[in-house]
Amino acid sequence: MITIQDGAIFLSDAHSNVHRNDFHRFLEQLDAGEIQTPQLFLMGDMFDLLVGQINHTITFYQPTINLINKLSRQIEIVYFEGNHDFNLQKIFPGVNVIPIGKQPALCQFHEHYLLLSHGDIYQDKNYRRYTKIIRNPLLLTLLNIADKLRSYRISGAILSKQQQKSICREIPDFNRYVKQKIQKYDIGVSKIDFICEGHYHQNKEFVFDTVTYKNFASFACDMHYCQISFTDKIVFKEVLTRG
Repeated sequence: MITIQDGAIFLSDAHSNVHRNDFHRFLEQLDAGEIQTPQLFLMGDMFDLLVGQINHTITFYQPTINLINKLSRQIEIVYFEGNHDFNLQKIFPGVNVIPIGKQPALCQFHEHYLLLSHGDIYQDKNYRRYTKIIRNPLLLTLLNIADKLRSYRISGAILSKQQQKSICREIPDFNRYVKQKIQKYDIGVSKIDFICEGHYHQNKEFVFDTVTYKNFASFACDMHYCQISFTDKIVFKEVLTRG
């Protein structure tokens, strides 16, 4: 179980790319002490494409990778792998990396329990099959060889395509979708107070009976993160970063 510390920061879906480098600037502010926290939760899809076996993606993001590794020696960092960034443990040796197979992760904050995940769990069989295929180390190693032989045009094309995607849009009937989805969560093990996800970029919070569902905003869209605190209840305070 992960213990969440007072003042921990939650940041999700930065989708960092050549024209979206606000995540790197956030990390620089954290490193400089302009932003203060004892603990950082990266909720997945921090990069448009970062895969442990694909060398070009590591080289492409090396300055940001180096900064995360530097920060991991100063504060605790918990990284929930997403559908754009996975097989990361060798890239971030000092970070607590949570792969999709270990999500949702049970966390405790004061006397309350939360389930955290990137959000791309409990999908249909085809999606689950797809997630296993794209994370297969042997397949990715072969893909990396092909990518290198083609002067990294394969990974470069994926990064370019991701950069052009429209990621900031509202999902119709998101409340109803979430209500159906949380039925798949096992909330009987402990008294779960919060279910927190990224992935959907909606920045919405719903209460279903005794469980609060929180979907974090996309940092790429809204440029803010959440900082957790507790008085008589759990509060996620939204903090807008400066450019």
